[in-house]
Amino acid sequence: MAHIVVLGAGTGGMPAAYELRAKLGAPHKITVVNAVDYFQFVPSNPWVAVGWRERGDITFPIRPHLERKGINFVAQPVTRIDAEHSALELNDGSRLAYDYLVITTGPKLAFDEVSGAGPHGGHTHSICTVDHAEKAFADYEAFLKDPGPAIIGAMPGASCFGPAYEFAFVFNTDLRRRKLRNKVPMTYVTSEPYIGHLGLGGVGDSKSMLESELRNNDIKWITNAKVTKVEAGKMFVTEMDDLGQVRKEHELPFKFSMMLPSFKGVDPVAAVEGLCNPRGFVLIDEYQRSKKYRNIFSAGVCVAIPPVEVTPVATGAPKTGYMIETMVTAIVHNISADLAGEPATAKGSWNAICLADMGDTGAAFVALPQIPPRNVNWFKKGKWVHLGKIAFEKYFMYKMKTGTSEPIYEKYVLKAMGIHRLEDQQP
Repeated sequence: MAHIVVLGAGTGGMPAAYELRAKLGAPHKITVVNAVDYFQFVPSNPWVAVGWRERGDITFPIRPHLERKGINFVAQPVTRIDAEHSALELNDGSRLAYDYLVITTGPKLAFDEVSGAGPHGGHTHSICTVDHAEKAFADYEAFLKDPGPAIIGAMPGASCFGPAYEFAFVFNTDLRRRKLRNKVPMTYVTSEPYIGHLGLGGVGDSKSMLESELRNNDIKWITNAKVTKVEAGKMFVTEMDDLGQVRKEHELPFKFSMMLPSFKGVDPVAAVEGLCNPRGFVLIDEYQRSKKYRNIFSAGVCVAIPPVEVTPVATGAPKTGYMIETMVTAIVHNISADLAGEPATAKGSWNAICLADMGDTGAAFVALPQIPPRNVNWFKKGKWVHLGKIAFEKYFMYKMKTGTSEPIYEKYVLKAMGIHRLEDQQP
């Protein structure tokens, strides 16, 4: 009997545990370790931050749902990974041995890289966790009583730009519904070299489409933006040109700001010698396996993927839901193969698929593969995306509560987009 430990219970870790149980059956032990005892559906955080969702709508206690499937759960932070001896050291001082470790922790939020940034002692908000989104909503309610300038966007080194665009448009829509939009000048500040870059070098007509949406909604923007410092009510931004030279210095006033931070690897993972790159992301081979430790696998935002291209201000490549889903499935198949004494063959996808809500409409994109040139370069806008994301939220929450292990993206999302037989799109 093997013991497989899944570290992290987010949109990668929970599906990994369910798929492992479905694939491996009862003889093998599966344990999920997570710093908190609840699951949170991160893609809905922009809605929480304007009061369109409450915490209870997008969270639930993990333990009963995992235990119903015969999966153990430990709700404790990990303080150290002893990779040489295949064990985790937990916050209470205990050790948890494993035969295989699956790292799906998500990122560490690097607010400290910009002075004055972040919701913990800083002056900007975040939608990266439900706690951050709730804090943003509390301050948003106060802001509504005395509105003024707002800044939304992404810090230098950020890699997940979709939620920044989402929140800008959701914020805009909510203010319009409240008849307050005329009192809130908005600026979108991003490290992307142009609007619609998305960390992907653009997808289809994303540049002109998103520029048009910002313009039509009276949202100004600054690209190639390097935020250097944030003070109470003021953001300092160095705008670079395409050659990486300073074009203009900005001092932008604000009364409300949400800026996505850059990501790093979480501390206990980043501290393992030979496991990660300098930013703390797990170095993996084509089979999602650590290049140094053959019994460690990783999926999701915590894996090392190089940027699509060099940009004047640092940007990273996003890891979208479909990519994470395929990484998880590859890990499950490769652990099963290893247990059977067979070589690893399954590989995750480097395809990007995203549904981005825009308040009362939405934008969807598909980049196959993620790095250009591509076989599919597809970007569309419509109310169906807004409705589709609501349906996706409901289904994903249902899937995580019931322990359904079937893939979502290829079966439902791609079909809704009119893309069939994804394997036919591969190079």
